[in-house]
Amino acid sequence: MNTILLFTMLMHLYSTPFLADSTATMKSHPGLVPMPHQVALEGTVVQLPASWNWHSETADMEGTLRLFGEQIQVLFGNSPTLQASSESQAHLRFKRPSPTDTLGKEGYRMVIGDKITITAEPAGAFYAMQTLSQLLTLEQGRFQLPRGTIVDKPRFTWRGMHLDVARHFRSVEFIKRYIDLMSQYKMNTLHWHLTEDQGWRIEIKAFPRLTEVGAWRKETMVAKNFNPYVGDGQPHGGFYTQDQVRDIVAYAAERHITVVPEIEMPGHALAALAAYPELACTDGPFEVATTWGVFEDVFCPTEPTFAFLQQVLKEVIALFPSTYIHIGGDEVPKKRWKESPEAQEVIRREGLKDEYELQSYFIRRIERFLNEQGRILIGWDEILEGGLAPNAVVMSWRGEAGGIEAANDGHDVVMTPGFALYFDHYQGAPESEPLAIGGFTPLEKVYRYEPVPASLAEDKKHHVLGAQANVWTEYMKTDTHIEYMIFPRLMALSERVWSQGTVRDYNHFQQRLVDHYPRLEAMNVNYRIPEPMGWDQLKLQDGRLGLKLQSATPGGCFQLTTDGSEPAASSPCEAVLATDISVPAGGSITLKVISQTANGRRSNTRTLQLPTPTTK
Repeated sequence: MNTILLFTMLMHLYSTPFLADSTATMKSHPGLVPMPHQVALEGTVVQLPASWNWHSETADMEGTLRLFGEQIQVLFGNSPTLQASSESQAHLRFKRPSPTDTLGKEGYRMVIGDKITITAEPAGAFYAMQTLSQLLTLEQGRFQLPRGTIVDKPRFTWRGMHLDVARHFRSVEFIKRYIDLMSQYKMNTLHWHLTEDQGWRIEIKAFPRLTEVGAWRKETMVAKNFNPYVGDGQPHGGFYTQDQVRDIVAYAAERHITVVPEIEMPGHALAALAAYPELACTDGPFEVATTWGVFEDVFCPTEPTFAFLQQVLKEVIALFPSTYIHIGGDEVPKKRWKESPEAQEVIRREGLKDEYELQSYFIRRIERFLNEQGRILIGWDEILEGGLAPNAVVMSWRGEAGGIEAANDGHDVVMTPGFALYFDHYQGAPESEPLAIGGFTPLEKVYRYEPVPASLAEDKKHHVLGAQANVWTEYMKTDTHIEYMIFPRLMALSERVWSQGTVRDYNHFQQRLVDHYPRLEAMNVNYRIPEPMGWDQLKLQDGRLGLKLQSATPGGCFQLTTDGSEPAASSPCEAVLATDISVPAGGSITLKVISQTANGRRSNTRTLQLPTPTTK
């Protein structure tokens, strides 16, 4: 369904002209992602001066406008001058919503006429400027915008991206870049996975060995060489100082992103146990893991362990203002607890039935501590095992069942099912993609995911806070690999969690997405270059293959072979191709294609084998 509403509106007239009229017309479908709630464009454009005066009757917008100017400079190589002024002289005006307005904290109303008026709270104004940046074009050295009105607000309050920095450490600079890219698509929650079996990444002053020992592993397994094991012989590690964490949290806040830290417990704890083996149920020794998976050694549920974790969480809470603190809670083997006299004594003392209820006891104790600090515990759906802590929020990753169960019991949930929102999964055929953990989550699957399960009762649907994509980095060793795995899938998710439920047209989304590939190029994002448009619709019929393909990136092209051979670099690069190919009955055809952007970036080779239906 096309949600762009085109109609003529009576625009307000102001005494000081800001924009020169132009008879040029804009596209009726501007490439806005995520799609706003209501868009009403007049069909003509207005040209902007080189200098914009601005005035705000709400909070100081200087930071938001500085970020906007920096963003426009990157996208266009040019940016208007932005300076504060009186309201009467302002070209860009920020207005406070009325008490009866329904925009909320993140919504906005933007009227583009002789002046630009944005009605919003500070977060909503920031998002309005993101939309403005997508509407802006540069023609013959002058910026221009379409006349019209946009009224917009998000569907969900949790619009999340996760990043695992424990498996492969990432620099402060990359974390900030990740935040920048999230913010441009109105994502508002960074779930920062900081501790794992393979590394502890945050400074805890009370326990210095967590970073002296736990932040470093001697090597990393090569590819998927579990058995026999093959290591790369290269030490790997790193951690964030508390000053760096404060800097990142403040950087995110300026972009209206909340950083939710994750400190894994009681499982995925080998890095911590390597530093402090007395916290385990066995004597060890332990080492920071060099392979991936689930390990038997976990935190032992003893009083010294709880004292340790509470001190860790005290320091974490002091660094992160987030309401939510993620404690993991997933993939906790029970073997060590079954064999541990200390763990069995806790089961006996607390009247617990088994080790599953012991896990629930563990989580409840941590939740009680977090609640006393004014925070809310959130964990993976395994925290349901043995009984859910009273105020906990569930992050449903093993499908939707955990989220449905928790919501039906009155708990808030964040949907992040592996089948649709695990961005460490392949986006295409494994032989044509970078190494990944497995799975298959193409762009369309992300876009078509509905965060509110149809089976959830109507009076429970409000418990779905939103959705989140997870980026586990076992096989992502570089920044560019991470970018490849999240773009353009992040844009599909942004529309699912921001836009209202009526926006469900994948073809329309693809058309709008075309305008965003040049933006990603300008920001030097290593996005996955898409196959030509029409590639996924090719099929054989009556012994003939009708090829109707068009480059999916503006100014791009593609090289195609129909005999199964690799496209040569010297082959013709087509922007559009339309032809018919005959295929003998009972035969098959193997197509191979390489897509190329206007900047010369080339995709991996994608292969498509089509059978010919046998004529009866």
